[in-house]
Amino acid sequence: MRLNDLDERIVHALAEDARRSFADIGQEVGLSAPAVKRRVDRLRADGAITGFTVRVDPAALGWETEGFIEIYCRRNTSPEAIHRGLSRYPEVASASTVTGEADALVQVFASDMRHFERVLERIAGEPFVERTKSVLVLSPLLRRYGSGAPR
Repeated sequence: MRLNDLDERIVHALAEDARRSFADIGQEVGLSAPAVKRRVDRLRADGAITGFTVRVDPAALGWETEGFIEIYCRRNTSPEAIHRGLSRYPEVASASTVTGEADALVQVFASDMRHFERVLERIAGEPFVERTKSVLVLSPLLRRYGSGAPR
């Protein structure tokens, strides 16, 4: 389903703050609160909006060390198997299958280098993982979407 311009503006408003009132969003997009509610209900029913969540700054958890792990999987590993394996790690902020040599790229936040190393070792020990390669983030330069914010 492709969103029209008005629905896209409503989704962007919710993405900025899912706790905004329908009246506040309506004022921004030029609709009444009931009209915004009907559109949000329809977007949820159609599957365009899959849920609402809280974004937590990893630094609030004391997780100020950030890194990326490239995962190289054993043969015939499905994306679902990778997802199942990685979803158990609260330190994993995001994971995606990617083009190139690696099979997946994983963003990890940890409290310090030792914590990052422990997470890396646990992920490397997953049955579907053949090998890993990791890099640490020195300074985030630009973040528009996703976990955390530049410090």
